[in-house]
This record gives sequence, C-alpha cells and structure tokens, in this order.
Amino acid sequence: MTILEKIILGIDPGTNIMGYAIISHENNQIEVIDCGILSLQKEKDGFTKLKIIFEFIISLIDKYHPDELSIESPFYAKNIQSMLKLGRAQGVAIAAVLSRSIPCFEYSPRKIKQAVTGSGNASKEQVAGLLEKMLNYSFKDLSLDASDALAVAVCHCNQNKISLNTKKTDWKSFISQNPDRIV
Repeated sequence: MTILEKIILGIDPGTNIMGYAIISHENNQIEVIDCGILSLQKEKDGFTKLKIIFEFIISLIDKYHPDELSIESPFYAKNIQSMLKLGRAQGVAIAAVLSRSIPCFEYSPRKIKQAVTGSGNASKEQVAGLLEKMLNYSFKDLSLDASDALAVAVCHCNQNKISLNTKKTDWKSFISQNPDRIV
C-alpha cells in the first residue's frame, strides 16, 4: 500500500524561542525539509511576540504548504505565568494554521519523547541524538528547541498509520479503512 506524501509542520511553542520543523512523510520515510527556531528574545512586548509568531507561521505555511500541524501541548510548570505565556504562543500558532484550514494535532511532551526514544523520561539531548541518527540530520548549529519541533513532527508520523481525522465508530469500519493492519 502506497502512502501519499504528507508535509508536516512541527512546532515547539515558546514566547522567547519557538522551534519549528517541516518534514515530508511518505511510505514510512521521513525527510527533513527545514528545521530551525524563531528567536523572540530581543522583543520585550508580549503582544508583539504573539503577532510575530502568527506572521512567522503564516510565512511557513505559504512557503511549504503543510498538510497537517503537530504541536507540543503546554506542560505544567511551577511558574504559572510561564505556562500562560506558553499557552498563548501555542494558541496563536494553532490559530494561524486553522486560518488556512490545516488540521492540527497536539501531543504531550512525554508522548513525544516516548515516540522518538521509547522513554517518556528522555532528556532533550537524548531526543536530539536519536533524531540525528534516525534521520541522518545534524543539529550542530541548532538549539534544542529546533530538535524538539522535529520530534513533535516525527511523533505525529509515528502515530497510527491510519488517518487521525477519521473517527472509528466500530470494528467493521476500522477494518474496512485499514486492511493493512489486520494480522
């Protein structure tokens, strides 16, 4: 069975540094198209940061035409203000993607680490190291936020090979839509 190519935009949201990755996923092969960060550290105004994030995501969409967005969900931290800012950055990124009618998928940090390394407790460095080996891609000049974004995109690809947009209501529909999964 041939799986059509999908372009996935992976986002590691942040108001100081936002990681992004664009990958191509076809026939269980993943190719990194672009990967990097948007640095917002010099900008002091929080609302201006959100505007820049929105415009940057739109520019990525216009350039790469992703089929889906995968984004890391905010995690609970001791500092509630940091969590709120992270949630705003995530919301703005999702709004930009939804404004172009692109489906969005959210994954917890633990789920992402587990999908890439097999352990939900892996360090950022372990995730980056495994991605480098798995995809033959170097993060030498990139931050861990970029590798985190790539991990989010890879996590999305490594989920079920079935469409995540299709709700399965019974076994008969699942089997008819996924004959390759029957053993």
